[in-house]
Amino acid sequence: MARPPGTEKFGHSKVDGYGFERPEDFDEKAYEEFMSTYFMVLARRASRWMPVVVGKEHVPKSAKLKRFCRKGIPGEHRPLVWMEVSGAADRMKEAPGLYKQLLGQKPATDVIESIRLDIHRTFPENIYFVDIRDPAGLQKPLKNVLTAFALHNPHIGYCQGLNFITGMLLLILRSEEKTFWLLDTLARSLLPDYYSADMVAVKAEQELLGDIIKWKMPDLYRHLDELGLHWSLVGMKWFICLYADVLPVETVLRIWDAMFYEGSKVLLRVAVTLVKYNKDKLMKTTNFADAVDIFKVMVGEPAVLNCHTFMESIFKETGSMPRARISRMREECTKRVL
Repeated sequence: MARPPGTEKFGHSKVDGYGFERPEDFDEKAYEEFMSTYFMVLARRASRWMPVVVGKEHVPKSAKLKRFCRKGIPGEHRPLVWMEVSGAADRMKEAPGLYKQLLGQKPATDVIESIRLDIHRTFPENIYFVDIRDPAGLQKPLKNVLTAFALHNPHIGYCQGLNFITGMLLLILRSEEKTFWLLDTLARSLLPDYYSADMVAVKAEQELLGDIIKWKMPDLYRHLDELGLHWSLVGMKWFICLYADVLPVETVLRIWDAMFYEGSKVLLRVAVTLVKYNKDKLMKTTNFADAVDIFKVMVGEPAVLNCHTFMESIFKETGSMPRARISRMREECTKRVL
C-alpha cells in the first residue's frame, strides 16, 4: 500500500496525496499522529475489501457492503465502488457515447461564462487545478464535465458548488466520462432537485436540519430559537458542496463513501454531529451573532480531522433516523420553503 496522503512532497511545497498544498499554520505533528494510526486502519480495511472487489466487474448492494462503505472504501477501489453503488455505472452502460456527443454541443452563453468564472475559483490551492493549459492538469476536464452536465440537464444548467464536487470526483476517478455520469447520477437520483434554479431542496434540507435538532436536542433548539437563529442561514455550503471545500479531504471522501450508497441522509447525519459536538458552546451564546460565528468555525475543529472516528460518530451520535420519518419531515419542510 502507498504512503498515507499528506506525506508527499511536490517541489519545494508540501502537498497531500491529492495535490492540496498545506497551509502555513498546518499542524503537521497532529496530522502525522493521526495518519500513523489511520494508515493501520486502512490496511485492515483493504484486506477485507479484497474479496469484495478484486476481479469483479459488478459490486452488488448488500447489508455487508453498506457496512463496509460506512467504514471506508480503500482509495484504489473508490472509482469502482462509487460508480457501482450509486447506479452511475449502469447508467453509463445504457448510454454509450453520450458524453462525447454532449462535448460536441454548445451550451448557452451565460452557462459558459458562469463555468469559466468558477473554473479558476476551484481548488486554487491544488497543484492539479493551477493552469488550464497544463496537459496533466484538471482544469480542462473540469470545464468539459461541467459543460456536458449543463447540456444534459438544461433545467439546472450550472450551479455554484458543482465545480467543487466535480473537481473532487476528477481527483478520485481520473476519468471525465465516469465523473460526468457520477455527477449526473448525484443530481438526478441521489440528491434530486438539490441543484434546481430555485434551490428549494437545499433550503428544505437546512430546515430539515433544524427540525432534526428540535427532535434530537430540543433544549439547544429552543435556545437558538430564542436567539433568533434561522436554520436557513446554517449549512448552505455544507449541503450544496457536499462538504467539499468545507471539511478535510479525507473526511469528505469518507462521507462520500457512505453517501453514494445511502444518499442525502448521510449529509444530515454529518450536520447533526457537527452541531452536537458544539452544543455546549452554542448553549453558552447570548446573542445571534455569536451563535452564527460558532457555526462558521465548527467545520475546522480538530475532531473533524480524524475521519475514522468522526465517521463512527455520525452514526452513533445521531441515533436512529428512520428513512420514513425523515421523508415525512422533508416533505413538511419543502412545503414550508415553498
